[in-house]
Amino acid sequence: MQRLSVFLISLCFVLSCSKPIPAIENDYSKDIRLNQVGYYPIAPKKAIINNASNYTEFQVINVEKPEILFTGNLSEDYTWNLAGETVKVADFSKVARSGKYVIYVEGLGYSYPFEIKENVLDEAFKASVKSLYYQRSSMPLEKKYAGKWHRALGHPDNSVAYHPSSGKKGFGKFPGGWYDAGDYGKYVVNGAFSLGQMLTLYEQYPNVLADHSLEIPESGNGIPDILDEMKYEMDWLLSMQDDDGGVFFKLTTKNFEGMVLPELAVNQRYVIGKSTTSSLDFAAVAAKFSRIYKSIDSTYAANCMEASEKAWNWAINNPDKNYTNPEDIATGEYGDIDPTQEFYWAAAELFVNTKSDTYKKYFEEHQLNYAFKAGESWTAYMYYFGAFSLIDNLNAENSLVKQLKKDIIKTADELVSKASNNDYFQPIDDFQWGSNSDVLNAAMIIAQAYRMNAKSEYLNTILEITDYIFGKNATGYSFLTGFGDKTPQFIHHRQSSGDTIKEPVPGLLSGGPNKNQQDKSEVSYPENVAPMKSWLDQQPSYASNEVCLNWNSAAVYIFGFLEQETKLITTN
Repeated sequence: MQRLSVFLISLCFVLSCSKPIPAIENDYSKDIRLNQVGYYPIAPKKAIINNASNYTEFQVINVEKPEILFTGNLSEDYTWNLAGETVKVADFSKVARSGKYVIYVEGLGYSYPFEIKENVLDEAFKASVKSLYYQRSSMPLEKKYAGKWHRALGHPDNSVAYHPSSGKKGFGKFPGGWYDAGDYGKYVVNGAFSLGQMLTLYEQYPNVLADHSLEIPESGNGIPDILDEMKYEMDWLLSMQDDDGGVFFKLTTKNFEGMVLPELAVNQRYVIGKSTTSSLDFAAVAAKFSRIYKSIDSTYAANCMEASEKAWNWAINNPDKNYTNPEDIATGEYGDIDPTQEFYWAAAELFVNTKSDTYKKYFEEHQLNYAFKAGESWTAYMYYFGAFSLIDNLNAENSLVKQLKKDIIKTADELVSKASNNDYFQPIDDFQWGSNSDVLNAAMIIAQAYRMNAKSEYLNTILEITDYIFGKNATGYSFLTGFGDKTPQFIHHRQSSGDTIKEPVPGLLSGGPNKNQQDKSEVSYPENVAPMKSWLDQQPSYASNEVCLNWNSAAVYIFGFLEQETKLITTN
C-alpha cells in the first residue's frame, strides 16, 4: 500500500495533478494509430501520433485500474510523404506488464484500447485460418461451426460445363475447394499459392494448430485442424487435373455474380483453360502436400505425388502455354507470361521428395534474383516458396542451401533497413493491389532470415509489420475483419454483402491501400489522396477492400510464426 501511495504521488507530480485526465469513454482519437489487437511483452511498442506538432508527451493508461503506467516524450516531427502526414512517435517499448491499455495525449484524447500479453495474436491467427472454412464451396456451413454466419450449401459443382478452352466437351464434377476471393470463382494458381504459403508454416511448425483448434467439421479426427482445412482445397485441386496431366486454370461463371449468398448465385459454371503456370503450381503444392501427408495417409500422399509428377511432365512438354481469358470470360485472369518461377518452385518441391537429377538440373540452369518485388505475388513470389523448401529440407552444408541462405538474408537485410526508415516502419513504398499481402510477404522473407539467425532486428521488424496490419497505419484501420475497434465493415465479399449479418465474416484480410485505384469508376477516392491512404471501407471498392486467399495465407503464416517464435523466447 505504501508503494502504491508513493507511485500515485509521483504520478501527480508528473501530471502536476491540476490537469486530471478525462474519463475513458468510447470516443477514441483517429490521430493515434497503434496495434489495436495488442503487443507481446517482448515486442517493440510504438504508436504514431498524427497532427501532433503542438504536443510533447503521452501517457500509457491501464484501463482496468485505471492508472497511469508510463509517461513518455513524443519524438521529433517526421514528414511522411507516402502517408501525406507529419507525425510524432510515441515509443512505450519499456512497458511489458500484461494488461489492457490506452495511449493518452492531452489535446488529442485516447487511442483505441489494446492489450499486452503472451499469445496476443492467438485468436487472430486462428480466425485467419478459420476464414478459409467460411470460403468453402459445395457444402452448407452449419451454425455449430459457423455461428451467425451459417448458410446453405452453395455451388455443388457436380455439373460443371467444360468451356471450349479446356479442350473437352460435356460436363464434369469438381466439388469442394475454397472460393478465391470476394467472388465465387475457384482458381488453381491462387489456391496453390495459398496452400504453399500455409504448408510452409506447417512444415516449419508442425504443432502450430492442433486438432480441435478451429471447431470445423473435421475437428476430432486426430489430424491437425489446419491440415484438415487445407486438404479441403487440395481435394479440389486434384479434381482439376486432366487425364493428360495438365491442370485446368479455373472454375467460374462467364461473368462475376451479383453480391448475393452462394446458394443464390446459380449461373452456369465452367472449367476454363489449361496452362503451364496452373500445372506447375499444382505440381509444386501436390508434391509438398504429399511430403507432409505421408505419415498421416500414405495412399493419399502417393496419389498427390503421382499427380505432381504428371503435371510437371505436362508442363515440360507445354512450357509456354500462357493463360488469357477467352473472349466470353470476364472473371479473374491471374495473368503471367513467364513461368520461370513456377518451374523453380515445382522443381524444388519435387527434388526435395525424390532427389532426382531431373529436378536438380533446373536449379543449376536457372539462377533467380531474390530481390523483393511488390505487386501480383502469384508472378513474383512463388520461387521464394521453392527456396524455403530447399533450405528447410536439404543438408545445411549443401552448397545450394548455403547460397540460398545468403540470398535470403541479403533480401531480408534490405527489407529491414527499408522498414526502419519508411513510413509507419514497414518495408513497402509501392502500394498496389493487395498491398497488405505485400507487407506480410516481405515479413515472411524476414522470418526465414530470423530462422537462420535469430537477430532481434528481424523479429522486431516483423512485429512492427504486424502492428501496421492491426491499425498502426495511415488509415487507422485494423485490416483483419473482427479484430480491433476500427475494422472494415464493408469488405468486397459476396457472402458478407449477401447475408443479413451486420459484421462481415471474421478473420478476412482487406487488400489494403492501392494507389492505382482500378475501381475509381465505382467509388470516389479523396482527390490527390496519399498512396498509403488510397483505401476505402466500401463494398464496391474491389481494388482496395476485397479479400483474397493469397492475402489471408500471408497473414496466416506471419501470425502463426509469431505465436510459435515468441513462445520459444519466453520458454527458453
